[in-house]
Amino acid sequence: MQFAIPHDHPSLPGHFPGRPVVPGVVVLDRVIEAIEARHGPLGAMRLPQVKFVQPLLPGEVADIAIEPGAPEGGADRWRFCVTRDGAPIAAGEVVRA
Repeated sequence: MQFAIPHDHPSLPGHFPGRPVVPGVVVLDRVIEAIEARHGPLGAMRLPQVKFVQPLLPGEVADIAIEPGAPEGGADRWRFCVTRDGAPIAAGEVVRA
């Protein structure tokens, strides 16, 4: 799944004025949307591991790759990687509670 956050997104004005950066929570929201599009609503969930390694700027196109992980205590688990032009932006895990 690809996404881009437009320059007029409401989260941007207060997030580094003059050189806005897409907040990590907005990136994670797109990851959750991608998982839910394939697997239905997650309901309660945990993100036991998330690492951001590069910023995403408004208007840049990012790709989300999702793969199932080993279930944890019977709960569904997914690993994700968000990239821009093949370079990692964020990676982590989502576990349905």
